[in-house]
Amino acid sequence: MGFPVLSTYRLQLRGPDSGFGFTFADAEELLDYLDELGISHVYLSPVMTAVHGSAHGYDVTDPTRVSAELGGAEGLARLSAAARARGMGLVVDIVPNHVGIDKPEQNPWWWDVLTHGRSSRYARFFDIDWDLGDGRVILPLLGSDDDIADLQVDGDRLRLGDLALPIAPGTGEGTGAEVHERQHYRLVGWRNGICGYRRFFSITSLAGLRQEDRAVFDAWHAEVARWFADNLVDGVRIDHPDGLTDPVEYLAWLRELVGPDAWIVIEKILAVDEALEPTLPVAGTTGYDVLREVGGVFLDPTGAAEMTALFDSAGGDYQQIPARLRDVKATVATDTLASELARLRRCIVATTGADHPRLPEAVAALLGYIDVYRCDYPGLSATLPRSLAETEAATADLGPPLQILAAAVSQGGEAAARLQQLCGAVTAKAVEDCMFYRDARLVSLNEVGGEPQRFGVGAAEFHQSAATRARHWPHTMTTLTTHDTKRGEDVRARIGVLSQVPSLWREFVTRWERLAPSPDVATGLFLWQNIFGVWPVNGRVTAELRERLHGYTEKAIREAGSQTSWHDPNAEFEKAVHSWLDTVLDGAVARELTQLVGQLNMHAENDALGQKLLALTVPGTPDIYQGTELWDDSLVDPDNRRPVDYAVRRDALKSLQHRKIRVVAAALRLRRARPDTFLRGGYHPLLATGTAADHVVAFRRGEDVVVAVTRWTFQLDEAGWGDTAVPLPDGLWTDTLSGATFSGAIPAPELFAELPVVLLERADA
Repeated sequence: MGFPVLSTYRLQLRGPDSGFGFTFADAEELLDYLDELGISHVYLSPVMTAVHGSAHGYDVTDPTRVSAELGGAEGLARLSAAARARGMGLVVDIVPNHVGIDKPEQNPWWWDVLTHGRSSRYARFFDIDWDLGDGRVILPLLGSDDDIADLQVDGDRLRLGDLALPIAPGTGEGTGAEVHERQHYRLVGWRNGICGYRRFFSITSLAGLRQEDRAVFDAWHAEVARWFADNLVDGVRIDHPDGLTDPVEYLAWLRELVGPDAWIVIEKILAVDEALEPTLPVAGTTGYDVLREVGGVFLDPTGAAEMTALFDSAGGDYQQIPARLRDVKATVATDTLASELARLRRCIVATTGADHPRLPEAVAALLGYIDVYRCDYPGLSATLPRSLAETEAATADLGPPLQILAAAVSQGGEAAARLQQLCGAVTAKAVEDCMFYRDARLVSLNEVGGEPQRFGVGAAEFHQSAATRARHWPHTMTTLTTHDTKRGEDVRARIGVLSQVPSLWREFVTRWERLAPSPDVATGLFLWQNIFGVWPVNGRVTAELRERLHGYTEKAIREAGSQTSWHDPNAEFEKAVHSWLDTVLDGAVARELTQLVGQLNMHAENDALGQKLLALTVPGTPDIYQGTELWDDSLVDPDNRRPVDYAVRRDALKSLQHRKIRVVAAALRLRRARPDTFLRGGYHPLLATGTAADHVVAFRRGEDVVVAVTRWTFQLDEAGWGDTAVPLPDGLWTDTLSGATFSGAIPAPELFAELPVVLLERADA
């Protein structure tokens, strides 16, 4: 194998035809910069051949080939060799759960299945519902069923606009509609709610794979195996393993394939109190759990009551959020994922020989009481019985269908697996893609892996979680921003400052609603925080900012689904919201936004520096998402996949005048200089003393590194540090950020004289 993974830098690759390109060659040109920054491994977004022009690479069409658009296998090899020459390595994101079928002709496996049906050598590769309807693969690709009449025969293909589908050999005579009736697939309108294959969540263009079949696993992973055999990569990130039939078995096979030393992290979204299954042969997760802890420790819990009252005054009732979430989960299961629910029902009936008219309702209700993405990991064996009990206690008359469900699941097999796969999809669609756009109490909490009902993270919880991670998962990934986060780390940090000034925020929002009334107060409350989060310090509303905010607003109100949606857009409401946004950007509110940002931005930057240093030094392997070594104002995708200006970052790294890159470089370089401390060193909380002790979070790593950060600095500006001090361990300590040397108990004003954070290394060892 190559080099130990001390840190990663995530790059979002994309081919030249995706709007702007960032290929293996572009990544190679960055190696000198990343090396100087202190990065040990370049962490690449998916590199397999994807739908032509893909902006993200998760819609893989051919997992047996590295994308030619990115530079092909040769480009990947060159990048690996160039990284190795610098003592660096590669980590690659892989997507085993699904493939892209938006352009069927680009996916050879899928095309073959559509051509030959069950006799295709790839029929077993896909999770196809062959028992649905007349045994053909149902494709919900039409605007309506009437579009069948518009199908045209074009040689060996059927065409409808840009859609091309294969014609089985010997079946091409007649009109398009007549030929369609002879195919191994059946086209239907998407509004029918029927789909003939398992999807990635509800995305029709992503078809699920049957990795539980060893032949499928081997065929899909042949290229991955080659990377490790040829020593091209040091690790992999596994996208959404919870979507697989058996993630435990899959990860065991993967570990066997890539060897004992490969670094494997999984995109496992843990509930707030869920521990990662300890038997999994992985280094850990992709860091959403740590993101919650690191960001949460900077939120002031005293702001919860007033922020809750503001939410309630906008027509909400925060105490009802859990009940509303259960209702949304039920709607997602019975509506958005109706096809998957129907298939599960048939599987339950086939397993038990029993049925009940309320069986779908019982399944949907049960999913509302399962608070994890899936609960069939060995360590979660108590979850399903508890959830069944809670469901029956809430709705006693569902007892009989719940008993049928339990009878099917207790036997394991397909029914049990499909329940778990549906659970993950329902959770994602209900929580991340809906409720996180409705909960407007403090939107920086609404993050993947987060729990908005918990208003931040106390220092005690933070320290205990970090110490536990050091013992059990010391090489898990830590992160603050990913391609999936709802807001970038610095945007969340600024919004989080509102927890320190809830009265001020309420005053401003109340006045803004008079100056520019939002079409819907609950929607307005959500958007006000996001607008504040990205508002430029200089107050200049550029055309780019306007376009970005309009794009974000449309996505946010459609994901929320309360006034409009993707499937049924409410044109009148959306027009009103866009008009309101322009009023905000162009009117008196804009001046007040600039005023408020000016008042709070230094505190936002303090928190951003603090959370960045924590993410880089707590137990785990830190990832820097592309560009976030400087201030970043990104919102949800695709906003967070914009081009990164590396010329600016190269200059900033040379001068080290920018506070954030100064902190990032110092921490990464210290990790490289003291690998044992960060790979194997323990975690030991340090307790500040004095009147403002709670404004300090500090700890020691191993025996030779101390980290201390400040928090809630708005209050400190008023009250001051007083007699607060930070007692350092015995010895002499040098701050790698300022060069100052300390020993003993250091008064907080002296310790934080230059920056709101310090990174100390032992100077007398």
